[in-house]
Amino acid sequence: MNVDFLIVGQGLAGSLLAWQLMRQGYKIVIIDNGLENASQIAAGLINPITGMRLVKSADVDSFLPVAKDFYVELSHFFQQDFYIEKPMLRIFNSDKERGYAEKRLNNQDYQPYLGDMHTAIKPLNTPFGYLSQQQTGYLLTRPLLSCLKDFFIARQCYQQRAFDGADIQFQPTLRWHNIIAKRIIFCEGYQAIQNPYFDWLPFQPVKGEILTLAHHRTLPDTILNHGHWLIPLNEAKVRIGATFDWKNLNNQPTEQGKNTLLNSLNSVLDDFQFTLLDHQANVRPCTLDKQAFIGFHPQHPQLAIFNGFGAKGSLQIPHYAQQFANSLSHNAPLPTTATIQRYVTA
Repeated sequence: MNVDFLIVGQGLAGSLLAWQLMRQGYKIVIIDNGLENASQIAAGLINPITGMRLVKSADVDSFLPVAKDFYVELSHFFQQDFYIEKPMLRIFNSDKERGYAEKRLNNQDYQPYLGDMHTAIKPLNTPFGYLSQQQTGYLLTRPLLSCLKDFFIARQCYQQRAFDGADIQFQPTLRWHNIIAKRIIFCEGYQAIQNPYFDWLPFQPVKGEILTLAHHRTLPDTILNHGHWLIPLNEAKVRIGATFDWKNLNNQPTEQGKNTLLNSLNSVLDDFQFTLLDHQANVRPCTLDKQAFIGFHPQHPQLAIFNGFGAKGSLQIPHYAQQFANSLSHNAPLPTTATIQRYVTA
C-alpha cells in the first residue's frame, strides 16, 4: 500500500489532521491500537478565559473562529452536532479572584468573552460572587471520533494495529510493514514519551479523572467553573472534572479522584443528591512549556509529530491541523511557539 501520510493514533489530533489532509486530496492511513484514549473521555471544554487570574488564552482570537468553523463543517458532513456552545458561570473562590475579574472587565481585549458580574444565583453557593463568560462550550469528542473512525474505515484508510517504531524502514523508501509512506506522523498522545524518535521532547503528562452523575436538582443551564467544572448534559445528567495527577500515569479511576471532585462540587451545591453513572480516567499529553509539539525529526525529516495539546486540544487542534497541513503541502513555516525546533540544538 502506497500512501502520502501514515498517521499513528486516532485521537482528536490524529483524526482532525487526517480529515484536513484528506480534504486536500492526500491519501492517508491511520494506525490505531483501538484502546481508549484521552480524547475519548475528555470534556472537550472550550474556555477562552482560564486560571485563577482569569487570563485570556494565547491566540484565542484566531483559534476560536477556526475551531467553530471546523466543527460546523464536521457537523454538516455527519448531520449531527458536535460542538455545544453554552455560557459559563465563573464562581469566585476568594475576593482576590473577584478583583482579577474586575480588572478584566475593564480591559477591551477581554470584552468579547466576558459578561456581567453578579452576587448570587440559586441554588449555588457564591459568597464571593460570580462572572458570566461568553463564547464557551464543549465538544462531544466521543461521538465525533466515532463518526470519523467509521468515515476512515469506509474509505479503507484505518487499521487497528499496535504500532512499533522498531519496524520502520528508511531505505530504500520509508516503509512500515506493507505500507510505503512519504511521511509518518505521530499523534499518539502521552504514549509519545515511549516513542524512540521523539522521547527527547519534554512532555509533562497528567492524569485526569471525570465523573458522570444523574441528579434531580434544578441547575442553571450553563457550564459551571468553580476551580473544577460542571457541564450539564441535560436536565438530569452532568459531568464534573477534572483532577490533575502528575505521578500516577494510568487510566485507573481512584477513590481519591472521585472524592476530590465530589468535595469540590459540594462546596457550591449543598445537599446535592446524585447517582454515579460513570467514573473515567486517562492521561493528557501536556508539555513542560504548555505549548504544542509540531514538526519534523531533526535527523529523520520523514518522521513528524503532531501532539502535546493537553487540556486545550478542542480549541487548538483545528487551527494547528490547518497550519501543519499547509506546512506538509507547501512547506509553510510552523508557528514558533509550537514547532519542536525550539528544542533542537545545533
